[in-house]
Amino acid sequence: MQWLAIGLGAAIGACLRAWLARFNPLHHWIPLGTLGANVLGGLLIGLALVWFERVGSSLSPNVRLFVITGFLGGLTTFSTFSAEVFTFINAGKLLAGLGLVGLHVGLTLLATAIGFYFFKLVL
Repeated sequence: MQWLAIGLGAAIGACLRAWLARFNPLHHWIPLGTLGANVLGGLLIGLALVWFERVGSSLSPNVRLFVITGFLGGLTTFSTFSAEVFTFINAGKLLAGLGLVGLHVGLTLLATAIGFYFFKLVL
């Protein structure tokens, strides 16, 4: 049952990531879809941390596997992010690559904190 929970969550997360990837061409040096997937993943992991802290003991462990390992693992795109940063640096666009690192890390950490503290108040 654990593998089913992980696989189903991953499939849904990957489909959402693929949909968000449609926004990558909208800006010439910021792949907006990848950035959006990572920031959304950061926000949702903040929510999940609070949710599982509050109600986790009453849930099947498979729910946590579905949400965190499956869905958020399928949604967030660290390997894609790494490839995009490398592509910029390899093309001699060091500042664009470093700027992209700053955007992903900074916005994802901010989204995680917002998700965590907002949902800690709400839930």
